[in-house]
Amino acid sequence: MGKPGRKACAEVIPQIKREEKIDFVIINAENAAGGSGITEATTEELFGCGIDCLTTGDHVFKKKEAEQLIQEDHRILRPANFPSMVPGEGKGIYQTRTGIKIGVINLIGRVFLKTVECPFETARKLVEELRNKVDIIVVDFHAEATSEKIAMGWYLDGKVSGIFGTHTHVQTADETILPQGTAYITDVGMCGPYKSIIGRDIESVLHMFITQMPARFEMAKDDVRFSGVIFEMDLDEKRAVSVKRIHRRVE
Repeated sequence: MGKPGRKACAEVIPQIKREEKIDFVIINAENAAGGSGITEATTEELFGCGIDCLTTGDHVFKKKEAEQLIQEDHRILRPANFPSMVPGEGKGIYQTRTGIKIGVINLIGRVFLKTVECPFETARKLVEELRNKVDIIVVDFHAEATSEKIAMGWYLDGKVSGIFGTHTHVQTADETILPQGTAYITDVGMCGPYKSIIGRDIESVLHMFITQMPARFEMAKDDVRFSGVIFEMDLDEKRAVSVKRIHRRVE
């Protein structure tokens, strides 16, 4: 979430990669530039932290330069169930330094968001395309409704390696390994200022809720934290063996 979130990534990601011996890092970056959208400068800053893939969501094209950026850099994904004429790709295949191939799928929900292609049908098609090409499949499901995210978890259990929810900015405490071996959490949480209303200045958001008048939502700055999850796969058994939440304050 904006500059505070990028600062949190720069401080925490290199440290966690060393501590946990992490092979691959995915960040949802749709709020990276001023709290809404992506730019070339912000994405390069994030890649410089040791991030391998950027997923996005409903705010991805809030900055005009995102259209060209997302077409030129295959490390940046937009939701796969956007209309087909939208620039960019909703899935990518990447390789770790040890040769493990990872497929990443970016989806967006339909409940309380704009109507797009069915995320469940899109997920089914993309999983079929990737199944024999990669060792691991990770899904970022960018959705508002908890029920829709949980439904996707059950729908893809055993078909993908991990399903991680984004969009609501609030980390949930339901990390689990589903019965068929898929790692799951409803929302990974926000990297950004927690003395806020999901990253924005408290007073301006309160003014909007109380008066119903439009207001400019400024970025908050204080109590910066890093949220996310780490999961581990057993490639021989083709199932997740652990998933844990990460939540750290950044000085």
